[in-house]
Amino acid sequence: MTLTDVIGVLEAAYPPARAESWDAVGLVTGDPDQEVRRVLLAVDPVAAVAEEALEWGADLIVVHHPLYLRGTTSVAATTPKGRLIHTLIRRGVALYTAHTNADVANPGVSDALARAVGLTGDLVPLRPFPDDPWRGLGRIGEPAEPTTLGEFAARAAEGLPRTAWGIRVAGDPSRPVRRVAVSGGAGDSLLGAAAEAAVDVFLTADLRHHPASEFVESGGPALIDAAHWATEWPWLDSAASILHASGVTVETRVSATVTDAWTRGYRS
Repeated sequence: MTLTDVIGVLEAAYPPARAESWDAVGLVTGDPDQEVRRVLLAVDPVAAVAEEALEWGADLIVVHHPLYLRGTTSVAATTPKGRLIHTLIRRGVALYTAHTNADVANPGVSDALARAVGLTGDLVPLRPFPDDPWRGLGRIGEPAEPTTLGEFAARAAEGLPRTAWGIRVAGDPSRPVRRVAVSGGAGDSLLGAAAEAAVDVFLTADLRHHPASEFVESGGPALIDAAHWATEWPWLDSAASILHASGVTVETRVSATVTDAWTRGYRS
């Protein structure tokens, strides 16, 4: 298979036109005509992921987060990102990004997150596109059976990869939970949508103190705040499955390298 073949499958599942206007998605390095036999999937384009790709013999790295989100005027090897670019080009490894276009896809990042924390049945977007009610940001679903916030939080912690951050919960542990909203990655912007959706709990990442405090004080859903990397990692297996289902004859590997920025947690 060529890199063009693999990109065609990825972009059918995650159309670049659906990415946010500020986003940077698509091919970062690589010759469209190069042969691709092994694809490594990871959340972050960082040195540790590149090392894993080189050790395994990957021809392509598919990541969720852009390497250069705000653009650059230099790829000199004097910075970590520049060194990464030099390493990949020198070793013939392509790099491809699917970011907000994967967030809003069906299935996308939040679908994988919802399944990882135990939601079943049909999933609907928390903020659907006006022209497509089955695509959009976040997902709403239900646990297999009614539960409590404490029990659901424990299930979520088990379903997500372990990080130093773990998960944090805002709300009464005995609160009944029948309807749940999730959003992979930073979900501050969806707090209002979660309140309007009448869910019992909203699980996302990167919640800030003041918005979370005000949200809980106003009587909104309970909140579960997980590590950013952990909420997006389940999508990697979904993306790999899409490649295999398409008939693309490549070997895939989901990176288990923890690239969460936080590496230690301490209690006083």
